[in-house]
Amino acid sequence: MAMKEYDRENVRCVGIFGGGGTGKTSLAEAILFVSGTTTRLGSIDKGNTIMDFEEEEIKRQSSISTAFAHLEWNKVLIHLVDSPGEANFVSDSFNTIHAVDTAIFAVDAVDGVKVQTAKLWDEAGKLGIARMIVVTTLDRDRSDFESALGSIKDLLEIDAVPVTVPITVGEGFVAVADLLGNRMLTYAGDASGKFEAGDLPEEYASRRETLVERIVEADDAVMEKYLEGEKIGDEELLGTFRKGVISGVLVPLFAMSGPSNVGIHPLLDAIISITPNPLERAPLKAVDKTAGEDTDVIPSADGPVLARVVKTVKAFEGMRSVFRVYSGIIRPDSTVYNSTGESKERIGQIRLLSGKEGEAAPYAGPGDIVAATKLKETKTGDIFCSDKKPLTLPDPPKPAPVINFAVEPKSRADEEKIMGALQEMIMEDPSLNVHRDQQTGEFLLAGMGQVHIENAVEKLKRRYNVEVILKEPKVPYRETITKSSRAEGKHKKQTGGRGQFAVAWIELNPKQRDEGYEFIDKIFGGVIPQNFRPAVNKGVQEASLDGVLAGYPVVDFSCTLYDGKTHPVDSSEIAFKVAGIKGFKEAAKDAGLKLLEPIMIIEVTVPDECMGDAIGDLNSRRGRVMGTDQKGGNAIVRATVPMAEILRYSPSLDSMTSGRGSFTVEFDHYEEVPAHIAEKIIASSKKKEDKDED
Repeated sequence: MAMKEYDRENVRCVGIFGGGGTGKTSLAEAILFVSGTTTRLGSIDKGNTIMDFEEEEIKRQSSISTAFAHLEWNKVLIHLVDSPGEANFVSDSFNTIHAVDTAIFAVDAVDGVKVQTAKLWDEAGKLGIARMIVVTTLDRDRSDFESALGSIKDLLEIDAVPVTVPITVGEGFVAVADLLGNRMLTYAGDASGKFEAGDLPEEYASRRETLVERIVEADDAVMEKYLEGEKIGDEELLGTFRKGVISGVLVPLFAMSGPSNVGIHPLLDAIISITPNPLERAPLKAVDKTAGEDTDVIPSADGPVLARVVKTVKAFEGMRSVFRVYSGIIRPDSTVYNSTGESKERIGQIRLLSGKEGEAAPYAGPGDIVAATKLKETKTGDIFCSDKKPLTLPDPPKPAPVINFAVEPKSRADEEKIMGALQEMIMEDPSLNVHRDQQTGEFLLAGMGQVHIENAVEKLKRRYNVEVILKEPKVPYRETITKSSRAEGKHKKQTGGRGQFAVAWIELNPKQRDEGYEFIDKIFGGVIPQNFRPAVNKGVQEASLDGVLAGYPVVDFSCTLYDGKTHPVDSSEIAFKVAGIKGFKEAAKDAGLKLLEPIMIIEVTVPDECMGDAIGDLNSRRGRVMGTDQKGGNAIVRATVPMAEILRYSPSLDSMTSGRGSFTVEFDHYEEVPAHIAEKIIASSKKKEDKDED
């Protein structure tokens, strides 16, 4: 459709959120089809949807990235956001939930509320945006609408208000009772979206009455009229419902199926009639960078420019920066100030997106989600504003990566291209991270799960013709000493001409964990000249990097230089550095060396019924459970566990919970490796050394 100019009261910005496999994309496709935006109903099975257009999405039949579209319904412009729900890609959803004024949460009629749904639900609550619920997949076997309602009440801790309810479920799901419209809608059953409206069956009259009672509770004056027996007109009822939804007092719920195209019309009508327009959004909590103080920005077309870049997308014309305007007007061929990067950006053409396609827009105002291309400095999360009033907004939560893989380019040509390609992908997906491990020397690609990393590797090959080998990363073990030890480091070499001579007596002493390394000079007199002593320190530090037990860095010890010998001609800095190396290696043999391993703090969220399995699994990984919590129907388990035991934890958790679990992990401390495990690590290291020597 050609982009028209809309009054801001006739704009809606809504997003569909929820766990993976809850029918979000199918719902978005049905909305686009019913509204006449598309001429066919997109099918995930057929790989022809507007919203899942990446090759990897079509292959996996699952959303891996947020997609954007727009449509018109009853002369109102609706910006539609379809977000991914799998734990591997849900970080994208945390970005885009900040871009919408209404969040629609999809709940599967078979599996109920999923872990990711609950997390996003809480985030929407913190933002104070309107929330709605759709119970999806009611055309599937084992669908249970009442069970889904119970799951919503238990896990989301909300008593949602059913607006439409199914007449039947399963294969025969073709009709819904529209309680708000006081009618029954019977669909053709051919996914065309065509329906016939009839009278509401008598058995649903009580549910209709319950809906009305719930609505009037949102306004004391209306409730008083209702209790006194006055009739509440449809317009007043709708206005009261809208007030309750915007304030968060009421959460409307709808029954539907995207693939069958049943129940979509009442949802679209509700988006128009009971959700907020962009000017009704609560004031945004911004920071005035010039004044250095908090300020509220009230959404207004006449107000200061304020917009957030919610997504960066690679397209044929270059990198697209997708941004949501909260306040002010941004026009084509204008300049905005990027307060995050503290730079000015020239906005060329402004485009409204429909999946991977786009069309020119005359401007972008409050509530609009649009794209600009080829911006020089802008990345996801950046804030656009006026340079006369630079503002910033709080960052959306960014889940920490939970898995690392070592990446090696397959060829020299790949090696030259890999970093540029990865940096561009990170612009598009900030939940990816690439860094070099200073200890192991490996390049590590970090992400939200194994599928996330594998998807990134597929994109590297398809987009940039870069092939890499994924390897399990090396665990950055360390070594430490546990008792004091002394040794002589002697370097004596006589060849033709000037020789090399240095003797350094050193003492190693253990320090507390994380106290690091300390060099202590206790030389008295001139047994070692002052200018040679730092060389001993350099030698000890260099030798400690390769360790003695298994080749890992030795940490948390002090080295005291207390005696030595020099030669008036043959002594030199390099000779004393070598003496330091030899002295350290000799002293370390008797210093009670122990192997240390990194210990992580892990927080695992699983359905209640999986808690025992999760704890048992962590125990089997040498984990120590620190505590558990309950939230709705989920259990949260916190534990410490060695890094070596959870390198491939993500697929194990998926298998254990049928994809309903999630976890976060972060480094906590180092501690000693149990003796029987240390022996295996040391033996493995020795074998590798022998193989390398061969």
